[in-house]
Amino acid sequence: MNQFDLRTVQFNLSGIGCWLTLIGLVWLLGAVGLGWLVKSVALLLLLLFLAPVFAFLGFRFWLQRNLTRANCPVCETPLTGLRGTAIACPNCGTPLEVLATAFERVAEAGTIDVTAVDVVDVTVESLPNLPPSDSSEDG
Repeated sequence: MNQFDLRTVQFNLSGIGCWLTLIGLVWLLGAVGLGWLVKSVALLLLLLFLAPVFAFLGFRFWLQRNLTRANCPVCETPLTGLRGTAIACPNCGTPLEVLATAFERVAEAGTIDVTAVDVVDVTVESLPNLPPSDSSEDG
């Protein structure tokens, strides 16, 4: 049995009627002198397709200006956050505020934030012998 017989060939033209109507309408409006209407509709369709592209590019520009990448001030874990928001470090759990170029610890009201400094223990025996100072020369 031959499946490609000319008697069994069918064309599906169900969607072409809409396109033919649209083309005929555009042609009719152009022939009557309403080309400005056709151009306006074409411009609106163009803007409809270009608006998401411009929105995406604008969002990327805004995100680059408002995104801060820096290390946690407590555990030095690399973090990323939006400027002006508050986050918690996923490594140490410290609440942080996102500034323009860095992260800052959030302290409750009345808390004094200090930075610890290592101090080397120096004994008197390890100091070099200095000549005694004469206090009468001062004045």
